[in-house]
Amino acid sequence: MATGSSIFLIAVGAILTFAVDAEISGLDISAVGVILMIAGILGVLISLLWLDRATTPHTETKVVERETTRPA
Repeated sequence: MATGSSIFLIAVGAILTFAVDAEISGLDISAVGVILMIAGILGVLISLLWLDRATTPHTETKVVERETTRPA
């Protein structure tokens, strides 16, 4: 889940939790909003951990041998 879509889930969840007063029988809109916010927060954390792991520098050491000439 990308960071942008996770932030979108958080925003939609917050709107459903705090701004919507509609009632649907058999469905608690506030609970759905909280679930979306939790899923969005988890998505952001996973995205940040994945990004941190992907951008960790991997240094490779390459040994170069030079030919040396011995004086005669």
